[in-house]
Amino acid sequence: MAEDTAGKSARTRGLVPAALATLVAFAIMVALGNWQMERLHWKEGLVAAIESGLKKEPAPLEDPADAWKELRKEEYRPVTVSGRFLHEHERHLFATDHGQMGWHIYTPLETEGGRILFVNRGFVPDAFKEPASRPDGQIAGPVTVKGLVRAPGVQGSFEPDRDPAKNVWHWRDLAGMIASMGVEGAWTRMMPFFVDAVAEPANPGGWPKGGATRLDIPNRHLEYALTWYGLAGTLLVVFGAFVWTRLRGERSPRA
Repeated sequence: MAEDTAGKSARTRGLVPAALATLVAFAIMVALGNWQMERLHWKEGLVAAIESGLKKEPAPLEDPADAWKELRKEEYRPVTVSGRFLHEHERHLFATDHGQMGWHIYTPLETEGGRILFVNRGFVPDAFKEPASRPDGQIAGPVTVKGLVRAPGVQGSFEPDRDPAKNVWHWRDLAGMIASMGVEGAWTRMMPFFVDAVAEPANPGGWPKGGATRLDIPNRHLEYALTWYGLAGTLLVVFGAFVWTRLRGERSPRA
């Protein structure tokens, strides 16, 4: 009898650390599921904003002169702006296009109203990074750009630091790009957002290739959330079976 009691006590004591570990793992899985649900709602809002913006007609950024102040709040809103490119200050942001390594060409545009706006003119392969390799695309004189409003970005956890000396950028770093220009008064004249140029009309020589904005935003967060919730539920079932087995014990048949 004493031996049976000691065995049951040992089995019961072994459940405590298992229960604690299960509780911690369960809480983590549920938290991850909740985070994915938050991401789902954010992504649904983003997709809705893109779809809503793309349905609108392009709006002039400077008609009236301060129209850009309101339009900047509507990311992915189609807009038009006229001016002259300041090609000597173009900036190169690392990017890929259908698996091909290259760069997005961000060129400041001095608008007809005297402001400065960074335009993402599009993608070039690495071989065409330097302006001298694509002279036809360095358009001189007045231009009118059609594009989509884009907010400045932030540096991701795994993104390298910018390298202004080598003209290498890894996120839409508006403040850094403005500072690197070295143009007097640029801070006060700069519009506080970007415009991604559309694909048509194509630039002379084919580069940069416009239409770099990613519009097919994947949304699998519900799937990920259900996976985490499913794992949490499975963990409880496994732990329940473990507890039942330990408490029931394995009894050898008596002679």
